[in-house]
Amino acid sequence: MYTLLILLQAAPQQNPLLMPILLGGMILVFYFFMIRPQAKKAKQAKQFQENMQKGDKIVTIAGIHGKVNKVNDDGTLMIETSPGSYLTIEKSAISLEWTQNINKVAAPAK
Repeated sequence: MYTLLILLQAAPQQNPLLMPILLGGMILVFYFFMIRPQAKKAKQAKQFQENMQKGDKIVTIAGIHGKVNKVNDDGTLMIETSPGSYLTIEKSAISLEWTQNINKVAAPAK
């Protein structure tokens, strides 16, 4: 029993700078692999929503595919989902451009 107490007291001391360095490293990993890519994607989506024009093929966040028929001043769009069928939606409901999505799927794997 006495030898166990001696061994526990003789445990090596850790470097006091190790914990802040590890914490800083974890914050950098989170920033570069999670926060930064999401911010970049949100910026691209906002830019696409602002530059939308008649005739653009789009996909909504609900997965509805359509073509922009009219861009209204109040932040809404009229999209044509099938010939003669129109929906009015908010610009913020646009996920991405349809042609970009097709190009991502059709791109050959390297």
